[in-house]
Amino acid sequence: MPLPATPPQADWITQRSELEQWLGKLPSGAVLGLDTEFMRRNSFYPQLALLQLGWNGHYALIDPLAFDIAGALQPLGSAATVTVMHSASEDLETLAPWLPQGPGLLFDTQIAAAFAGMGLGISYRALVAELVGAELDKGETRSDWMQRPLTASQRAYATLDVVYLETIHQQLGERLAQRDRAAWHAEDCERLKRKSCRREGDPQPQLALRAAAEWPREQQALLRRILLWRDFAARRLDRPRPWLVEDTLALSLAQQRPATLDELEQCSSGQRALRHVQREELFQLLTNPLTDSEIDATEAIAPYPQGQAKQALAAMKDCVDATAIELDLPAGLLCSRKILEEYVVTARWPDSLEGWRRGVLHDRLARLLPD
Repeated sequence: MPLPATPPQADWITQRSELEQWLGKLPSGAVLGLDTEFMRRNSFYPQLALLQLGWNGHYALIDPLAFDIAGALQPLGSAATVTVMHSASEDLETLAPWLPQGPGLLFDTQIAAAFAGMGLGISYRALVAELVGAELDKGETRSDWMQRPLTASQRAYATLDVVYLETIHQQLGERLAQRDRAAWHAEDCERLKRKSCRREGDPQPQLALRAAAEWPREQQALLRRILLWRDFAARRLDRPRPWLVEDTLALSLAQQRPATLDELEQCSSGQRALRHVQREELFQLLTNPLTDSEIDATEAIAPYPQGQAKQALAAMKDCVDATAIELDLPAGLLCSRKILEEYVVTARWPDSLEGWRRGVLHDRLARLLPD
């Protein structure tokens, strides 16, 4: 049974000069553990509440509410520093305003564990128990990290989130080398960086709403217009997208445009961030006729596989499962069912399957496409 983890002492940093001094001690090639605590209850953008760093037995808790960290994280952008994180996507998104390209060299321990045969989506707590033999207390998981001062329990919890990253990096790095999966892991980490640090919205958000797959192209274009406006307004107001227009409301508005502003107000009364100004904007958006260029720019929503496509999907899923067993990888790491559904309907090779996955899967899956 894993032993309870004991948190070491961590520096509490509340000034820019202290952070610069701490990071300035990192040598070339340093392996730096990094984690964040953030809040995202009522906002579009995650609010950074705490930044945790760990290197060579030295730990720091940085308070971004006490000073502006802009520019101070520049050393993390150097490829000379290996930044070790666990399940890094949300942390990278949170840090994007200060680290827009992400860390220079990312090592994601959750992805590495999947390549090392430890399963898909393993938690940090389980990874520490398996590789280090320590039991982490998760009592502060739902803590309010924006409060000040932080409690001793919060500081201990936050410190332990980076204490074991260097050791885990070493062990997983050895396993990746033994399995000849280090290059694949590095490629997936780079892909994760690009996706998580992207600040612009999805240019084709309607593709996620498969319920509209059978709609006429003009109606799909109107749905896209609504969703693009929602994303823009949510970013501008810093409010969650569903607070402006829920998916079900977006579908309803695209199917039947309200005739008056009052009618729009009635059907959207439950939207928490949709005030009068935003309703006027949305109503104008719904009233303006679609242009040919808008319709042409709207990618058609892929329908759910039917008939031969459904049979081909089952064959592709079996192929992915067999290939995963052959490579000793989780099938979900190799290719998800959602991606297969897109491929079998559109016959376009998905961008998410480029790189090492193309070499492994393309020829096997392409021959299974329906005629």
